[in-house]
Amino acid sequence: MKLTNNWFTSVTEGEGGTMVIVCGRDEIDAFMASGKFGERVEITWSYVRTANGMPDEAEAKRMEEPQEALQRAMEKDKLSILTGVYTGDGARTWIFYTRNIPAFGERLNQALAPFEQLPITIYTEKDPDWNEYREMCSLCEDACRDVQSDDEG
Repeated sequence: MKLTNNWFTSVTEGEGGTMVIVCGRDEIDAFMASGKFGERVEITWSYVRTANGMPDEAEAKRMEEPQEALQRAMEKDKLSILTGVYTGDGARTWIFYTRNIPAFGERLNQALAPFEQLPITIYTEKDPDWNEYREMCSLCEDACRDVQSDDEG
């Protein structure tokens, strides 16, 4: 299975009525079909949002290095793969699908050790059917259909 770094982007509305930017990993059907990545981990970084729900420039920049460190650590041997990133409505959430939650936790601690304590929460759930990923993809499909409809009219 080859992991590409191809992503799609869509915009949706958050619970607070502000914009949420959704970035989803593309070309991961083989990983879904393998049955090896049956657990989902959501890491959420809460921030003080601007009027449009987005982080300010300094906070957005502060999130970049930990995201890169996590992705590098988790994907180096395909223990886990980053499948989605939601930013808006006062939070950035990274979605990973993993083979093993305890190993994910150990690697997360190692990857984030160089950073000061981060404002994150972690949630895990069994998701062998990749329901969250499928829902995220449907958000993009709906947005793409809306754009096509607007272009046709």
